[in-house]
Amino acid sequence: MRLGGSRIALAVALLAASAMPAYADTLREALASAYNTNPTLQGARASQRGVDENVVIERAAGLPAVHGDASYTEILDDTYSDPGNLYPDRQLSGGLSLTVPVYSGGAVRNSVRAAKTRVKAGQADLRATESAIFSQVTAAYMDVILNEAVVGLNAHLVNVLSVNLQATSDRFEIGDLTRTDVAQSTSRLQLARGDLRTAQANLVESRERYIRLVGHEPGHLAPPPPLPGLPEQVDEAVTIALQSNPDLIAAQERAKASDYDIEVAGATRLPKIELFTSGNVVDTLGSGPLDTLSGTGKDRTTSATAGVRATIPLYQGGRPAALERQAQAGSAAALEQQIEIERGVIAQVRAAYSSWQAANAIIESSKSGIAAAELSLEGVQAENTVGNRTILDILDAQQELQRARVQLVTAQRNAYVAGFTLLAAMGKAEARDLGIDTGGPLYDPQDNYRRVKGKIFDWSFDPDPVAQSTRTVDTPAQDGEISASN
Repeated sequence: MRLGGSRIALAVALLAASAMPAYADTLREALASAYNTNPTLQGARASQRGVDENVVIERAAGLPAVHGDASYTEILDDTYSDPGNLYPDRQLSGGLSLTVPVYSGGAVRNSVRAAKTRVKAGQADLRATESAIFSQVTAAYMDVILNEAVVGLNAHLVNVLSVNLQATSDRFEIGDLTRTDVAQSTSRLQLARGDLRTAQANLVESRERYIRLVGHEPGHLAPPPPLPGLPEQVDEAVTIALQSNPDLIAAQERAKASDYDIEVAGATRLPKIELFTSGNVVDTLGSGPLDTLSGTGKDRTTSATAGVRATIPLYQGGRPAALERQAQAGSAAALEQQIEIERGVIAQVRAAYSSWQAANAIIESSKSGIAAAELSLEGVQAENTVGNRTILDILDAQQELQRARVQLVTAQRNAYVAGFTLLAAMGKAEARDLGIDTGGPLYDPQDNYRRVKGKIFDWSFDPDPVAQSTRTVDTPAQDGEISASN
């Protein structure tokens, strides 16, 4: 069963309780604002950029390394006699060395593979964060609409009960009703006022949550668009989720990366081979010993070396085996976590689908209930005029109609949120799936990865970071009031 456009329009029309002439925000705009300014999402993107750098870091261990050193030494005190000026008084020395790794037992290769795989896992995590933020924004958006509708319904009931109380009091004054009738009317009015205050508090909470997620206060919220791609059957939803759910994809990639970790740990027991060369220069700055033949000073000497170095581990106290067993345990944990997440995804999809179906069924039954409650109230009021019904009967009928109306708007909110939650669990609730206009190209984490993966220069750094999200400190505190158009 699909939640079509006509049903959505009807649902939100009932939620809003009346047609509004203009809207300050739509769901697409709210999602776009969160996409561009939400600090949780911006922080996740920054964290993923940090994960990208692990590929560069791991690859660096397999690239040539150049080191230089320099020192200046001043002889401050000689405790021996140096009549022939055999020893210098000062010395300036410098050296340059180049090391080229040739073989590391596969440690570098597998470390790079593991880092690349974890980049894929991180990108899936970023998708999951985006989907989760969108789900929260959608729920907050619909909560504002719902709570505004509930405030309106409760305010209307308070007005009706106030009129009823006045009429009951007038009839009591002329002896047509008893003090009990007045007390019952007063009690229902006070209860309705309490319900109104509770509804207003809930509205404040939902508006503040909207501000926290979206970055600005809600205006008149427009009806949300139809949800795209909702499945016909729950099994269809599960199949899509097992292929597209970002949390599951991230777990699968981490399980693959853990296999490379085992290879990296095992490489610690294998030989390492590297080429090396170095050059050194020493200058005594005119204070060196004299050449006995020429009588001139030997101020500068140079040297250069080159060779091949092999490091062959023979015994390391059991460390390589412990590292490999540790990596194997981590791989086992990753495999189990993958199954745990898969179970959770299946359960989430099935539960969301059931909630969506149940909410749609409640919508239909609530509509019938409202029609029946309205007819019942009219009948009870008519029968009261001829003495066949009491004031309590009227109050009960009004309360029954109120419950039916609140149940309807609640079910309409639940149906939309459950449908969006279902899409999120299926991996189909991101900006690219929903056609969100963010005012520019969508953020692609692969762009940053391609930018940095080949960098090998030690002084290649980015500008100092600046916060991308917006603050809400200047947003006024929300109240539980609704405008006349709501």
